[in-house]
Amino acid sequence: MTAPARFEVWGDPISHSRSPAIHTAAYARLGLPWTYGRRRVDEESFGDELAGLADDVLGLSLTMPLKTRAHEIAVRRDAAATATGAVNTLRRSDDGWDGFNTDVGGLARALREFGAEGAQLARIVGAGATATSALAALADLGVARVEVSARRPEAAAALHPLAERLGIDLDVTTLDAAARPVDLTVSTLPGDAPLPPDTAGRLAEHGGRLFDVVYGTWPTVLGAAWLERGAPAVPGTTMLLHQAVLQIRIFATGDPTRALPDEDAVVAVMRSALVGG
Repeated sequence: MTAPARFEVWGDPISHSRSPAIHTAAYARLGLPWTYGRRRVDEESFGDELAGLADDVLGLSLTMPLKTRAHEIAVRRDAAATATGAVNTLRRSDDGWDGFNTDVGGLARALREFGAEGAQLARIVGAGATATSALAALADLGVARVEVSARRPEAAAALHPLAERLGIDLDVTTLDAAARPVDLTVSTLPGDAPLPPDTAGRLAEHGGRLFDVVYGTWPTVLGAAWLERGAPAVPGTTMLLHQAVLQIRIFATGDPTRALPDEDAVVAVMRSALVGG
C-alpha cells in the first residue's frame, strides 16, 4: 500500500496556480493517499524553505522564478533539465533532490494537440527561462528553423548553443524587427508583460498559430491580436495539463516516460478539473 505523502507547487506569484486542482484530481483517480498544496516562495527564500521541509514532502513543482535555482540544487538531472538549465520538478531521493524538466515534454504534447506538428518555421516571443524549454519542445516536433524575438536580444545568447545541439537554425531579433512569416508562434512572455498593440499586431499578421504559455491571463495582448484576426490562438492550459501528467509519473515512479495506470482516464479527470478551475 502506498504511504501518505505531500507534494507542493512553489513560485512567486502562486495564488493563481491551478496545479493543486489537477494534481488532486489525479491522485484521487489513482487511489493515492497524497495531498498537493501551494506555497509562495521567491528566489531569496528558496534555500531556507527547501532545507526546512518535512520529510513527508516527497516532491515539488517549481514555477517562476525558481527553475534555475532548482536546477542548481538538483543532485541529478534528466536530459531535458540538463539541456535547458531549468528544473520545474524535484523528487526527493536518498541523497538530495532529483531534478526534471517536464515543461519540454508538456509543451511538445500540447503543441501536437493544438495541431502544430509539421511546422517548419517558428517564432518564440521572449528569451527567458521558458524560452529554452520552448526551443527544445520545437525540436521535438521537428521544427528546423526558429526565430527568437525579444526586447533584449542579448538575453537570448544562451539559446544559441542549445539550438546548435538540437540541430535548429536560430535567428534572434528585437520585437520591433520581427517580420518574417512563420507557421507557429510560441509566446513565453509573462501574462502582464506590456506590449505595444502595433507590435502585437505585426507579430500576429504573419505569425501562424499562436500558443501562449500563459494560462492565468487570457487573452494576453498577443492573444487578443491573434483573435482579432480570427487566427488560431490558445492559452497554455494544455501545457499545464500535460507537464503535470509527466510530473505525476515522476512522483509515482521516478520515470517521466513510464505511463500511469489507466492514464487516459487520469488525464480525463485532470482535464475536467482544469476546466472546472
